[in-house]
Amino acid sequence: MVLSWKLVIDSTNAPALADFWAEALEYEVEDPSALIEQLLAAGQIGEEVVTEHRGRKTFRGYAAIRHPEDPFDQISGVGHGRRLLFQDVPEGKSGKNRLHIDVHSEPGDLDKVVDRLEGLGATRVHEVDKGPAGHWWIMQDPEGNEFCVA
Repeated sequence: MVLSWKLVIDSTNAPALADFWAEALEYEVEDPSALIEQLLAAGQIGEEVVTEHRGRKTFRGYAAIRHPEDPFDQISGVGHGRRLLFQDVPEGKSGKNRLHIDVHSEPGDLDKVVDRLEGLGATRVHEVDKGPAGHWWIMQDPEGNEFCVA
């Protein structure tokens, strides 16, 4: 049996990091506001677990993005395919990521993609040149998480 999965990324500001990655990957930010309204109306959650971001109700400390072509639940907004979940944690980043995202550009578009990501808030860290095998950039997202652009 094939298992479903999502990549969970610790953060200090889940909605802002979700916004960055949604723009970077051209994904959609999930909208759980209909589910939240239902849960609030039924008394299953309290206002203390809810916040607002960009005019939508969302769960405090969480935000997710999904591939725009993948199926998703109409009420919860939760994707059933390629998905990243960002969750706020109290501790800061303490070292190099052991798992990271690789963003692939079209051939010849590396500089254009790197420039676009910088415009969204990413930082270039180091260019890796492998000669005939090509080159790529190691970058950091706005919270310092490393990723590669190849």
